[in-house]
Parts: sequence; C-alpha cells; structure tokens
Amino acid sequence: MGAALPIRDELTPEALRRHARHEPSRRAALRMLAIANALEGMSRAEAARLAGMERQALRDAVVRYNVEGLVGLHDRPKAGRPPRLSEAEQAILAARVFRGPDPERDGVAAWTRADLCGWLAERFGKPFHPSSLSRVLKRLDLSRQKTRPTHPEANPKAQERFTKRGCARLSRRRPRPIPASG
Repeated sequence: MGAALPIRDELTPEALRRHARHEPSRRAALRMLAIANALEGMSRAEAARLAGMERQALRDAVVRYNVEGLVGLHDRPKAGRPPRLSEAEQAILAARVFRGPDPERDGVAAWTRADLCGWLAERFGKPFHPSSLSRVLKRLDLSRQKTRPTHPEANPKAQERFTKRGCARLSRRRPRPIPASG
C-alpha cells in the first residue's frame, strides 16, 4: 500500500465543519466533513465510512480539494442529452406556430401536435412523438391552448352591430315574490 495522499491544510478541520454546516449541497458538505475527519488524524477508511462514502470516493474528493479548494467538492454539472432541434430549428418552429396554418396549403385550420410532428419530419427529417413535441413547445414557452376558431364566412360588420346594440334588453324590475301557500 502506498503513502497517504497529503491534504492541503490552509483550512482547519473546524473551519471545514463550519463550511459544511452552511453548505446547501448535502453531498459537498459530507465531503467536507470526511476531509475534516481525515485532517484530525482519523483513518481514511473510517473518515469515509462516517461520511457515508467509499475510501476511493474520499480519495477523489481529496484530489479535487487539493487542486480547486472548497469549490472542487461540489458536484460537476451533468451534460445530459443534447436537444434534437438546434436553436435555429426551434426558432423556425416557434415562428411557424405563431404564423398559424394556411388552410389551403396545410389542410388544417389549427395546428395540432400531430400536424407539427409531420411538418418537422418533412422539413428537418427529425420525427417526433407528439408528447416529445409537447416538451419542446413547453421549453419555447408555448401553451397548448388554441385561439378560438372563426368561421370563414363570418361577417365582422354584423358582429360589430350585435356587440354595440346587444340582444334584447333585460327588464330592471324585480321579480314578483311568490306568495306562500298555506
């Protein structure tokens, strides 16, 4: 077995424990406590066990602590899966949704997710399931609500006259009370 890995000692074990108490990340706080225990002379295996980690995990934390300090004890951000649509493709999709369909060209009066999935597959060659497209649309801050449809033969002047004049006036009289039988 090799010699123990030295730990930088610019912070005392008490200071490490104080930082751990105020640390919002539980995993980083446990790494700080394990390093504090190891600095106080506890065996590395025992210090790791008390912090709920393996000895190798403590060694990795010590290496990162020696290089980066307390910042090295925090979890690294995870990359995750890259988005299927690029930023430009997402902008084109959003513009298409805002512009709305053309009934003659697109054959629909309002977009559905299935229609948009077909359009994406045709335009970009990227097939989507409607529920996957829902997540993309949500990330673009688009809601599922549709605009209220209008009839193609609606007469805006007649609608305006109706809203100005209104329907039959309601009487302002109180209803007559019903006499109690008895």
